[in-house]
Amino acid sequence: MIGGGLAGLSTAVALAAKGVEVSLIEGAAQPGGRCRSYLDPVLGMTIDNGNHLVLSGNSATFRYLRAIGSANRMVGPSKARIDFFDLDSGRGWTLRPNDGPLAWWVLSGRRRVPGARLGDYLKLIDLLRAPPGARIDQVIECRGVLWDRLLQPFLLAALNTHPPEASAALAAAVIRETLARGGRAYRPRIAEPSLAAAFIDPAAAFLQDRGAQVRLGRRVRAMTFDHGRVSQLILPDETIEVGKGDAVVLAAPPWVSQELVAGLRAPDQFTAIVNAHFKVATPGRRAPMVGLIGGAAEWVFTFPDRISITVSAADSLVDRDRDDLAQLFWRDVCAVSGRQGPPPPWQIVKERRATFAATAEQNAKRPKAQTQWANLILAGDWTDTGLPATIEGAMRSGATAAKLARGLVR
Repeated sequence: MIGGGLAGLSTAVALAAKGVEVSLIEGAAQPGGRCRSYLDPVLGMTIDNGNHLVLSGNSATFRYLRAIGSANRMVGPSKARIDFFDLDSGRGWTLRPNDGPLAWWVLSGRRRVPGARLGDYLKLIDLLRAPPGARIDQVIECRGVLWDRLLQPFLLAALNTHPPEASAALAAAVIRETLARGGRAYRPRIAEPSLAAAFIDPAAAFLQDRGAQVRLGRRVRAMTFDHGRVSQLILPDETIEVGKGDAVVLAAPPWVSQELVAGLRAPDQFTAIVNAHFKVATPGRRAPMVGLIGGAAEWVFTFPDRISITVSAADSLVDRDRDDLAQLFWRDVCAVSGRQGPPPPWQIVKERRATFAATAEQNAKRPKAQTQWANLILAGDWTDTGLPATIEGAMRSGATAAKLARGLVR
């Protein structure tokens, strides 16, 4: 196993659970990839690199969490509800879908997006029928109340690409798995106290208990191919021979995978995510997550000891001065929370290549898990999962890779 991000961990856990001998090699000093937590020296507290939202209907994600015993660390409301706040009007509202797939909630003025009409929701059928290769703006009109107050922020977060230019097929896949299945499928879930506590540390313990070998801080520099299969893994200080009964799962980022596998077709355009963390106590009742309309910040996450914000498709912000970003985001936090004064201690986290750009062109470059080499399998949210680059996509890729690997290992 090459790569210890979520796709690699998902693969390793699925294999170890079936009694398969697992060896995982990760170039970083800790597993988790882009889903990680760390003790920040500026804030003096453990924070996540970003706010990774999971939905209750993410089946592969919760299978993984149940396997490692940490499903209870994903917390959220018992019913689907999503809070929004319009910074221009100063008004907030709460979306309250019903549980079942028959979406009667759109008939209720107290549950649906304020100002949206039933006909606006029916237009989503056109998106679900989008032809392959189409952009969203070629299929539906990217304007209006429903677009501005729900679809645009929802799809921006899911695709990490400006929605009008994004793949209609990927948008349709997200809607089929969420809005089309009813509120039971998209109750928001957030890791507490941290991503590492929910996704990473329990997985590491699970693998250790089952005798898996996990090598951290060891990067595979090259792979040797011989007679249609991987025969060697080249590390800086050793060469690992790959036995005839072994499978190699490559779960590294696409740019690393292309360095290791000549001619590998993979997405090559990426979009940024910017996160900010503010150290401030938030006692009492609080909305755990609020979507902002018309602000620089897009989603505000409130924890007992901090407030975090996330901005997707943040290429226009990623090079801006960190102090400027803190001031900019804190103004939005104050507007939605009623706070005043200068920013408390803060930290800005930038992920320049957070995900592949979810356009139709980039989606077409995603490779299948099975490769032309008999014992080489690909995993990662950038492979052809049918979903955009999300935690659920990474988990599904891991499950697929594990199934293929079990068919090869002897």
